[in-house]
Amino acid sequence: MQIDITQHETVFVVAITGSIDSLNVEHLTQRFAESISLSHVRLVADFSRVNYTSSAGLRSLLGTVKSCRLAGGDLRMAAVQPQVHRVLEIAGFTSILNIFPDVHHAVESFTEAA
Repeated sequence: MQIDITQHETVFVVAITGSIDSLNVEHLTQRFAESISLSHVRLVADFSRVNYTSSAGLRSLLGTVKSCRLAGGDLRMAAVQPQVHRVLEIAGFTSILNIFPDVHHAVESFTEAA
């Protein structure tokens, strides 16, 4: 799994490539926690290149969205692939997370909410 973080004004895009599972989820969780510790609480998770997430990945997303929201921000999802979206649906995450068709719309949603 590869993680790249870019800044779009006050929003930070976390682009993830590969599968998210119990073998690598700690790296993802640490990157999210580092961003939050720097007060980067307006996050977009770019899932356009994520082809699988396990329950460990779901726990990481849930913990991150809770931390962001407690700090006045949010974690929003973008470009979620159909097979991953199905996992989010089955787990009930589509009612918890804000999911957008692409990174642009997810980043813009923070501007619209301000």
